[in-house]
Amino acid sequence: MAKHKIGILTAGGLAPCLSASIGRLIKKYTELVPDVEIIGYLNGYKGLLTGKMIRITEKVKSNAELLYKFGGSVLGNSRVKLTNAADCIKKGYIKQGENPLQVAYEQIVKDGITILHTIGGDDTSTMASELASYLAENGYKLTVVGLPKTVDNDVIPITQTLGAWTAAEQGAIFFENIANENTTSTRQLIIHEVMGRHCGWLTAATAYEYRKLLEKRTFLPDILLTKERWDIDAIYIPEMMIDIEAETERLKKLMDEKDGVNIFLSEGAGVESIVAEMEAKGETVIRDAFGHVRLDEINPGQWFAKRFAKSFKADKVLVQKSGYFARSAAPNEKDLELIFKTADMAVESALNCQSGVIGLDQDHNDEMRCIEFQRIKGGKSFDIHKEWFQKMLKDIGQVR
Repeated sequence: MAKHKIGILTAGGLAPCLSASIGRLIKKYTELVPDVEIIGYLNGYKGLLTGKMIRITEKVKSNAELLYKFGGSVLGNSRVKLTNAADCIKKGYIKQGENPLQVAYEQIVKDGITILHTIGGDDTSTMASELASYLAENGYKLTVVGLPKTVDNDVIPITQTLGAWTAAEQGAIFFENIANENTTSTRQLIIHEVMGRHCGWLTAATAYEYRKLLEKRTFLPDILLTKERWDIDAIYIPEMMIDIEAETERLKKLMDEKDGVNIFLSEGAGVESIVAEMEAKGETVIRDAFGHVRLDEINPGQWFAKRFAKSFKADKVLVQKSGYFARSAAPNEKDLELIFKTADMAVESALNCQSGVIGLDQDHNDEMRCIEFQRIKGGKSFDIHKEWFQKMLKDIGQVR
């Protein structure tokens, strides 16, 4: 077998799979190629551009399983677009006049990397593809194999991204506590804002997991401890049209009946309306290096809260975001199983010099395979016609 030197980096936002994926890659390489040299670039593509890295020691190799139990990324993350030179210069990752791809190329050549594993979403995979192409054009053969992480589960054509199941489970646990806040006031509006820029899968799955938790609890209606008061009253996601007037009337009746309303809101729901309103007022809409609207800057939850609170005559309004809580968790057993299968195939593909992204391919009967980089895209929509989702909407009275 040819001598290889492995590079690993994680990029983008966190998901409950990064550290575990790193650990599994290290473990699998150690089993198949015990003397292989592995380095980790610190803080994603930032580390690659600035030459910041750590060597994976023998002690780390022999204790790689410990990483399965940790959230976050033990290598650190960042959001860097290798084709956005201006942003890289602004952040101090490269010098004026330099090309980020050229800088990354020179670092990889200097380090002698033959295999690079990127763990991230569609943007990370796109940058990996750009980098691999650039190196090939310059005569350097680099095998790049990505592992798909995102809590949004919105990468085309991948059926299930790493970490998404855990994020939904953790978001449900988060709201299990937050829901108790309905006891602090009469006529309380609680909005649970869930991550999901373009895709409502995480919001829908989190709501589904939360309602499963409710089914396991015993309530006591004689002292106002009713299931209805703890249940969800509305689920708003980007893929659904929201009739604000109709929903206002429906939810106002519920507020009158049970003295509280609980809404699960995808952070991307209604963003177009919010941005249009801000721009009409001459306000600046802040975007990241990839041109995405910075959702944490425009506060979709607060936008909906203001519109509903007055109509409901709410005595108290609470907007809570589960994003950081959910995305920084360690993976659950279901995700760990998917992480292991994905990482193991990533190592096998890399050693066979096959580049791509490892994932369950929707276009190939959900078979796990090395998917061609050019097929990887972001913005996959959640199918709102899923039977479990439609049943949930009917159960909460949102669809009749």
